Amino acid sequence: MSAPKKLFVKTYGCQMNVYDSERMAGALGAAGYEETQDQAEADMILLNTCHIREKAAEKVYSELGRLRPLKDANPDLKIGVAGCVAQAEGEEIMRRQPLVDLVVGPQAYHRLPAMEAKVRNGEKALDTDFPEEDKFDHLPRGPKMRRAPAAFLTVQEGCDKFCAFCVVPYTRGAEVSRPAERLLAEARDLVERGVVEITLLGQNVNAYHGDGPDGVWSLARLVRELAQIDGLERIRYTTSHPNDMTDDLIAAHGEEAKLMPYLHLPVQAGSDAVLKGMNRKHTAEEYLRLIERIRAARPDIAMSGDFIVGFPGESDADFEATLELCREVRYASAFSFKYSPRPGTPAAGRDFVSDDVASERLARLQALLTEHQRDFQQAQVGRTLPVLIEKPGREPGQMVGKSPYLHAVHLDAPDSIGRVLDVEIVASNPNSLAGRLRS
Repeated sequence: MSAPKKLFVKTYGCQMNVYDSERMAGALGAAGYEETQDQAEADMILLNTCHIREKAAEKVYSELGRLRPLKDANPDLKIGVAGCVAQAEGEEIMRRQPLVDLVVGPQAYHRLPAMEAKVRNGEKALDTDFPEEDKFDHLPRGPKMRRAPAAFLTVQEGCDKFCAFCVVPYTRGAEVSRPAERLLAEARDLVERGVVEITLLGQNVNAYHGDGPDGVWSLARLVRELAQIDGLERIRYTTSHPNDMTDDLIAAHGEEAKLMPYLHLPVQAGSDAVLKGMNRKHTAEEYLRLIERIRAARPDIAMSGDFIVGFPGESDADFEATLELCREVRYASAFSFKYSPRPGTPAAGRDFVSDDVASERLARLQALLTEHQRDFQQAQVGRTLPVLIEKPGREPGQMVGKSPYLHAVHLDAPDSIGRVLDVEIVASNPNSLAGRLRS
């Protein structure tokens, strides 16, 4: 029996890419590969790329350049590029980097074994189609190995919103939702393997509309059905769009105890003029009233958001409106970036805000967001929170867990991985909390 081939996967970007990398490794496992953490011993290196941030493609080319010595040392090494950069620039990658053997888009991962066989025969393989068949139907099921306590589960892909700054509709395609019964089966399988927390993933996850046994299910219906699975203790979902926060989903936050009190709901800006330019199709006031409704249903919910500063046309007054929205919401956490044009998107050809101005605005926004984040963390001190213990810490006996609000919590709790424990929060650190077990 021949030794298994070695696969090294490097994942960039969002949680969905983490999930996709696991499934790609599973697909290539059926072709005789096992994963390695050492590039030098790999028979195939796969870069699972993200196209959201500035100069994403150039970063991929830089990484490919760093792989050249490995290819020179081992001419049989196969190198592949997957993900959104692959989808957007597949033929260009093949032309610009001859060392690349394989390029595969996000919707064609199930074809990896056939593509791998092709490159082993000395050919190049490129597949950036949006095939009609569901890739999840064709990806192999892995062995029932024990899993970490928390796992991702992709329920929806693609986006129909066409925000002016975003490449997702072009790289991931139109919104597609997976059938509900398959998701329930996959969730049960995860729980059987030790998972107690599942995060439902989608580029626009609250637009989920999957076929169920009695009609089309919403995300709220899926959450309620998942909550019936014995052993599944926690449910989360990300990333959401304000326009798809339906009444039943808001109600689920107040009624379903397993749905964690944490919601990532990007707004991107606080100015109606900028929101219109972004094609967000909601106003700042509509967003704020939505937050009010969500908090009325679940008063202890923590809000998270995304912001882009320096979007084309953003004035000083527009930026001040964003700061004012942040002061009103007081996010428990948030992600903020300077606008960077993505080729092919409607905003890419517009006049830019100068980099100096955008940088100054970003610094001011991040200072405000950091202040609110620290206030929220400090407010947890003295509370007792249910913490999911996920992994060992750096010190003997120390463990790292996750609060309902996604805070990392450090505490002494040996031999407790996979358990949800009542933990008294005793201190707030810059990026985590410290706790101790309640006696």
